[in-house]
Amino acid sequence: MPAMTVLSTPMLVSAFQATHVDYGAIAPMLIVVGGAMVGVLVEAFVPRRLRHPVQVSLALVTLVAAFVVLVTVSTGASHRGGTLAQAVIIDGPALFLQGAILAMAVLGVLTMAEKFGGQGADAFTPMGAAVPGSPHEAAALRAGLATSEVFPLTLFSVVGMLLFPAAGDLLTMFVALEVLSLPLYLLCGLARRRRLLSQEASLKYFLLGAFSSAFFLFGAALLYGYAGSLYLADIATAVSAANGAFEGLLLPGVLLVLVGLLFKVGAVPFHSWTPDVYQGAPTPVTGFMAACTKVAAFGAILRVVYVGIEANRWDWRGGMIAVAALTMVVGAVLSVTQTDVKRLLAYSSIAHAGFILVAVLSFDRTGVSGTMFYLVAYGFMTIAAFAVVSLVRQAGSEASHLSQWAGLGRNHPVVAGVFAFLLLAFAGIPLTSGFAAKYAAFSPALNFGGRSGVALVIIGVVSSVVTAFVYVRLIVLMYFTEPPAGDAVVAETASPFTTIAITIGTLVTLFLGVLPSQALDLAERSSQFLVR
Repeated sequence: MPAMTVLSTPMLVSAFQATHVDYGAIAPMLIVVGGAMVGVLVEAFVPRRLRHPVQVSLALVTLVAAFVVLVTVSTGASHRGGTLAQAVIIDGPALFLQGAILAMAVLGVLTMAEKFGGQGADAFTPMGAAVPGSPHEAAALRAGLATSEVFPLTLFSVVGMLLFPAAGDLLTMFVALEVLSLPLYLLCGLARRRRLLSQEASLKYFLLGAFSSAFFLFGAALLYGYAGSLYLADIATAVSAANGAFEGLLLPGVLLVLVGLLFKVGAVPFHSWTPDVYQGAPTPVTGFMAACTKVAAFGAILRVVYVGIEANRWDWRGGMIAVAALTMVVGAVLSVTQTDVKRLLAYSSIAHAGFILVAVLSFDRTGVSGTMFYLVAYGFMTIAAFAVVSLVRQAGSEASHLSQWAGLGRNHPVVAGVFAFLLLAFAGIPLTSGFAAKYAAFSPALNFGGRSGVALVIIGVVSSVVTAFVYVRLIVLMYFTEPPAGDAVVAETASPFTTIAITIGTLVTLFLGVLPSQALDLAERSSQFLVR
């Protein structure tokens, strides 16, 4: 037998280099994840009757503390830039959007905490594992069980939302996408009423979300093959060099990544989950998800588009323009046919996603600031609107059908008045934040978007008129239509939690409409992306 030759390879000795961590920059995320973990321990060790108040207090204290640290510590000049080996980039857009997410999450937790005199949060089932209408569910009600774990789940989702717009590479962005999505899949299936519809919404959201995550991951793999790196800065360098060796991987990778991100904002044709999930999920979760997820997802879209792939935008810009136009048209037209308030607001959110994409596609710094201002304005009015929807009841269940809202203005003028004001803000009526937001989004497209930008603005204005008809029709229904015979529709007396959330959302909507300059200036000062 021939002698065997053993090849020896020299051992590669390298010094371990610890990754630099700027704890001040990521302190808000650490606070929120710490609060979420403590919330899990609360579920294990705190007596059942105390879990709801403890979890609500813990979630609110955690979010407020994270917001205070963000404003006082993370915004310092010494904390700007990349940390964790450039996986997290703390810059103006990231800080602005993180602050908006934390503020809206506080309002979301307040609406989730509403009890209406019950043992636990009114919107959530006492036992998520129980079959709807089964003896197990009845026994859980008698025992006073409550799914207080919704609050740590919300905090875990907020962690992903904070990381999403600050991710400096596609792998970190994917992790953030999953961290923010998985708790939402669970929260959507925990509605107390219409349980089967809620569980169907959760399953649809999970399955379609899994597909979108797969698209994102496949696109990230193609971009890694193209650039040899997952960092957005390295991808931008490779795109600018355009050496031609792997050019065939670039455009498919970009499109697949954008598909995964556009799914999260409900853009057409990736919107099919939106009306079903908005309708089936617990109403406070719908408001939280509609506001905060949109802020986080558009923050990620801005970073990918403006930092990573802007150099070859002429290859994919046409497709994005078509998506923006379809999103506005489909959202506006299909909202006309809706008979359920939550589905109507769902298609409204689709149309608003198209309006925001108009600002994104202007490819100017004013487009970034306009997008961020729009996200703040839309988020606060959305949480307040869904909080109002959760108050309107008939025979103990939410009065979600439009016909049930007839005559609400006569019996409950304050609730109807607040909701009417928020609907006018969605329509973009002057002296509301909706008008200032549309101006901030459409102006960069007119100035820097060329002919396509002008065309998108025209489509946006026409779509706004269509959606305005939908909102005004609902206002007329509340004030000028006789209520139906039978069980009267009532607006429940809200606890201070929901009252505070509605009040803050409404006041912010009014303030940003009457005096938008301060928020616009802050968005303008925060609109510069850092590459590293």
